[in-house]
Amino acid sequence: MKQLTFFTLFFITTSLFSQEFKTPVEYLQYIGKQEENITKETWKYTKTIAHSTSGRKIENTRKNLIKSIQNAKLNILKLKDGYKGDVEFRDIILEYLRVSEIIITEDYSKIIDLQEVSDQSYDFMEAYVKMQDLVNQRMDDEHEKLNLGQKSFALKYNITISEAQSELGKKMKLSNEVFEYRSVLYLIFFKCNVTDSNLSKAILAKDLSAIQQNSSSLASYVEEGLEKIKAIKPFKNDASLINSTKKSLELYKKTTVEQIPVIIDFFMFNTKFEAAKLNIEKKKPADRTKEEVDNFNAMVKDVNVKINNFNNINSKFDQEKNQLTNSWNSTATQFVSKHVPNE
Repeated sequence: MKQLTFFTLFFITTSLFSQEFKTPVEYLQYIGKQEENITKETWKYTKTIAHSTSGRKIENTRKNLIKSIQNAKLNILKLKDGYKGDVEFRDIILEYLRVSEIIITEDYSKIIDLQEVSDQSYDFMEAYVKMQDLVNQRMDDEHEKLNLGQKSFALKYNITISEAQSELGKKMKLSNEVFEYRSVLYLIFFKCNVTDSNLSKAILAKDLSAIQQNSSSLASYVEEGLEKIKAIKPFKNDASLINSTKKSLELYKKTTVEQIPVIIDFFMFNTKFEAAKLNIEKKKPADRTKEEVDNFNAMVKDVNVKINNFNNINSKFDQEKNQLTNSWNSTATQFVSKHVPNE
């Protein structure tokens, strides 16, 4: 999951204890300190999501992030005169903080709502991922407005501001890249995974039409996914997630080629068998011809063989797919933990 990020361009760490600013640089120092606190809490939030499975811990860090935004807003609100009556940049900061709080509270809630139903269908999962992208883009847009406001203020007062990115900013940028990379491969994997799940439901329901339809869709999605994977390069020489996704898709392809034909053959034959069984049971033993009895006995032998094949191949593929799903999830967790710094 891509995380919300706040990249700061303020790199002045001098602490100020007064809101009476003698120079515009002191004014930027004060504002930069507020932004620095938010950035630190944002990084804690990002790290927690990357390295923790505790929902409570993640939620607590989110609350701390919200609190840091609210505190910064209160501190900036105290600057009633901005810098010697110039409140333009102060107002830009306040608007940025206002929108940031909305994003972390209201937009985050929307993401959680989508997450709760995301595994029900590919469309829901895609909507969930897109919502995260939209929220992050909104945050980026707001931050760009902030940067432009800062540059305008600096230009007005002949201040040179470093455009170099802080170490924390670099870490947060890297974490975004990690989550984006994982999301791309996850959507490829999930599209096949959820279709295979629907296929399994159709098999349990003995719905031949649904089996054929989902099998056809699965085969198509596998080819689509394998083609997309060809264009994805390893992340910093780490191809683990690519390999895991490819391996999963190859098993789904085997499902459509090896498992489903056996299942379809069994259901079609079993339909004929049940009809033959019903037909012969309607007749009294004395009324049954030798040919009818011999044909039915042959079908009994065949259906027993097919039942055995049906059970064996289902058991084999179900076990392999469960293992690969667990393996993909484990690989994704390790991938994020490896590439998102934990310091």
